[in-house]
Amino acid sequence: MTQWKDKAGKNREGASVGLFTYPVLPSRRHSGVSGDACPCGEDQKQHLELARDIATKFNLDFGVELFPLPEPMIPEDTPRIMSLRDGTAKISRPSSARPRPIPNPCPPKVAGLAERPEARNLVTIYAALSGETSQDVLANFGGQGFGAFKPALADLAVAKLGPIRDRLVALLDDRAAVGATLAKGAAKADALARPTLLAAQQALGTASLNICFS
Repeated sequence: MTQWKDKAGKNREGASVGLFTYPVLPSRRHSGVSGDACPCGEDQKQHLELARDIATKFNLDFGVELFPLPEPMIPEDTPRIMSLRDGTAKISRPSSARPRPIPNPCPPKVAGLAERPEARNLVTIYAALSGETSQDVLANFGGQGFGAFKPALADLAVAKLGPIRDRLVALLDDRAAVGATLAKGAAKADALARPTLLAAQQALGTASLNICFS
C-alpha cells in the first residue's frame, strides 16, 4: 500500500509489523457492521479497497454472501485536506520545513491554483467549512487578495470549530458522561456486529467453540 511505503520510507527493514497489519483493523470495522458505504478521504481509499478484497475472499472461500463490498463516499470538493506548511503533503505528516509563503493575490480561477498548492488547500478548507463549492469560494474572493481571504477563513474556522471545542472542554469536565456515552456506543456496536460474527464463525466451522474475537 502507498501509505505503508511512505511511512516506512527508507527504513522498511526497521518498520514494525503494526504498520504493515494496521489496514486490516479498519476492514474489521466495516465488515463487522456489514457496512456497504463508508465516508472517507481520498487517502483512505486504499484501505477501503483492502476491506473489499478481504470481504470478497472470505465470501468466495467459504461460499457465503456475508460481507458486503463497501463503496467509498469521498466529498467531491474536499477529498483531502493537505498540510498548511506544505500543500503537497498530508496534514498529518510531521515536517520540520519552514512554511512557504502563499502567493498573492488570490487567483480568480481554479486553473490559477494549479501551481499554488497551499492556496488551493486554503480554498478547499474554506469550502469544507462553509458548505460551498471551491468554485463558489473562488468566485466570492477571486481578485481580492489574501488580505481579505485569510481573515475570512479564520473567522469561519472559529465560528465552526469553536462550538466543537467548547463541547469538548465541557465533556472533559464530565468523565462520567463520557464513559456512559462510550458504553452506550459499544453496546450498540456489539448488537450490530454480533450476528455477523456468529455467521462468520458458522462459515468457518468454529461457532461451537464459542470463540470471541472482540
